[in-house]
Amino acid sequence: MLYLIGLGLGDESDITRRGLEVVKGCKRILLESYTSILPGISKERLEELYGKPVEIAYREKVEEDIEEVIEEAREDDVAFLVIGDPFGATTHTDLYLRALRLGVKVEVVHNASIMNACGACGLQLYRFGETVSIVFFTETWRHGDSFYDKILRNNAGKVEGGLHTLCLLDIKVHELNFDEMIKTGKPVYMTPTFMKASVAASQLLEIEERRKDGACSPDRPAIALARVGAKDQVIVSGTLERLSRSDVDDVLGAPLHSLIVCGELHDLEKEFFEHFDIDKR
Repeated sequence: MLYLIGLGLGDESDITRRGLEVVKGCKRILLESYTSILPGISKERLEELYGKPVEIAYREKVEEDIEEVIEEAREDDVAFLVIGDPFGATTHTDLYLRALRLGVKVEVVHNASIMNACGACGLQLYRFGETVSIVFFTETWRHGDSFYDKILRNNAGKVEGGLHTLCLLDIKVHELNFDEMIKTGKPVYMTPTFMKASVAASQLLEIEERRKDGACSPDRPAIALARVGAKDQVIVSGTLERLSRSDVDDVLGAPLHSLIVCGELHDLEKEFFEHFDIDKR
């Protein structure tokens, strides 16, 4: 059996009781480590809790070599650990379907995800539209119209009647440095990089300056979140322009960061928004 097990968002203790029982009974344990991370939690701490070794599954393992894991699950119990909930990323949906196509049984153990835990900011979950992923701009690519278009569909460029948009921010873990590979002839990996909320807000403002459709105007209300679900989570609100300033990252601290581009705010949501105002901390 292949088990897809959500670990939640805080630390190693957030795994459910059922999830922990399953993990302890598995012959092999893999931790997916490129769509998200558990901030400050080491592999060793997980191994201490589980009483078994844990393998880190980087992007190349999940995308190119995962069938070996699936085949092993045909005969033995294999746990594939996911930060948040297993269905919080399309990567894991693909893994589920690939296992089914190969005739391997799959079972899912759910947990909290940023998709629902973002409600900690006071915005009502049923007032959200499609979630988007914001990736880093590069020197040669600075458009990002696909995620902007989804935000525009959610809020229609209006303050009234629009839906909120949860923005998941880019992370780069175990990414190959091709320039160094050419020099050395060996695999060289870049230092892990996590997009900050101010960078995401700045990129949206840059697109808005070009598009001028109103989806991400400078005065658009927005909320930045850090380490949601952890004991030291931080939530701040302001306009997109305010949250694009570098001092926001000093307040938020370590990754992971998320950003919400607000639609129309209900009276209760407005009260929460004012409570988290970054300039009233």
